[in-house]
Amino acid sequence: MRWNTRQGIILILSLCCLALGSVLAWHAQAQQAERSAWVLTIDGAIGPASNDYFQRGLRLAAEANAELVVVKLNTPGGLDASMREMISAMLSSPVPVAFYVSPGGSRAASAGTYLLYASHVAAMAPATHLGSATPVQLGGGGLPGMDDEPDAPAEEASDDAVADEAAEATSQGADEAPAPESEPRRGETAMERKVLEDAVAYIRGLAERHGRNADWAEAAVREAVTLTSNEALERNVIDVLASDLADLLAQIDDREVVMESGTRVLDTTNLVIETYDPDWRTELLAVITNPNVAYFLMIIGFYGLIFELSNPGSLIPGTIGVICLLLALFAFQVLPVNYAGLALILVGLGLIVGEAFMPSFGILGIGGVVAFVIGSVILMDAEHLSISLPMIGSVAGLAGLLMLWVMTRFVGLRRAPVRTGQEELLHEQAIAQEDFEGEGHVRLHGERWRAVSAAPVRRGQHLRVVRVDGLTVEVAPLDAAD
Repeated sequence: MRWNTRQGIILILSLCCLALGSVLAWHAQAQQAERSAWVLTIDGAIGPASNDYFQRGLRLAAEANAELVVVKLNTPGGLDASMREMISAMLSSPVPVAFYVSPGGSRAASAGTYLLYASHVAAMAPATHLGSATPVQLGGGGLPGMDDEPDAPAEEASDDAVADEAAEATSQGADEAPAPESEPRRGETAMERKVLEDAVAYIRGLAERHGRNADWAEAAVREAVTLTSNEALERNVIDVLASDLADLLAQIDDREVVMESGTRVLDTTNLVIETYDPDWRTELLAVITNPNVAYFLMIIGFYGLIFELSNPGSLIPGTIGVICLLLALFAFQVLPVNYAGLALILVGLGLIVGEAFMPSFGILGIGGVVAFVIGSVILMDAEHLSISLPMIGSVAGLAGLLMLWVMTRFVGLRRAPVRTGQEELLHEQAIAQEDFEGEGHVRLHGERWRAVSAAPVRRGQHLRVVRVDGLTVEVAPLDAAD
């Protein structure tokens, strides 16, 4: 009995030690998670895929109690809606976010400039640049500030004056830089003015939140100016010029940043680097939301459904068509689609198909190709997200060839001999079943037919059908029929 008690005590102590070890291990892991820096990579246009990837990275970093999120950035710009959603998520994030334009040769143009200004730490690597943040109007044209008409000398003089002021501001310091002119430009519409002023107010608000150069930010929007990494550091556009990630973490240690809940001092010493690369979901979303891919999926889906409806029960075209069409509709939901262009594409495809079923000697087909091309050109309304003109030309060319093939086939069918009905019996050969004058019977297509003939007929004689009257055929000897 004494031995059993001792054994129980040893067992209890062992369980306690095991539990204590588990708690210590968990605490060590938690501490390690709190002392980590998550590194994300955005390389390419800002769109739904990069937005989804960025927000998921922020959420996972917050769940892991990360000290910092570093986003390596290289972008030519992208969608305004995706950019604003990313900025909103970043400003409300409990984890500080550092946008780092890297590696050398990268850029943070257009939407990338807004992201850099919104970040808690703005950093760049040597030989990188940022700027050209002028919003682009629907249809791809530039908003005021991008006007380069040769017959506008007053505008050119204004641009030169802005350049001179910028150069003077560089020599005097960023704080003394004059704000760009904000008077309306010649030919500027009210909508363009609203979009421009909204963009200016937005980026100035981001700059003032983090104490960066708001005047240059406004110039980047109004005049599409750019800066190299060294110039950006000198003019207080960015916070850090770092050669690599380790250099960045070393320079921002003990740096105070503005969070939603107040200021926070960064502690970036001895951080464990956790790399969060884009996964298959991000890659798939990036592929589907590529305008050229979404456009091609729509075409495949449309023709797949047409082939299925024209050949019910084949299943394969219909299955592929439904899947492709649903993927295309999902992509169009998150892309800046001009619905007038989409309607023109669908009308054009419908007219091309209508030409195949109701031949109009090319009227429907030509109108369909014209509507299809116009709709394809105006389908996308965003900078860096447009359909390739060679792809539009290729698809339109294939549709035109299909229409031409259908027309030639119909012409050939009109000239081909009749294969069915009473007309098909004309000029066919029959064999007399008996001798007769006037009326008798012949074998035609393996069937017994009542026949009439103006000439005497002998049994077994080969005759030719010259007329069909109900169930009676008029026949004549071959030599007479010829």
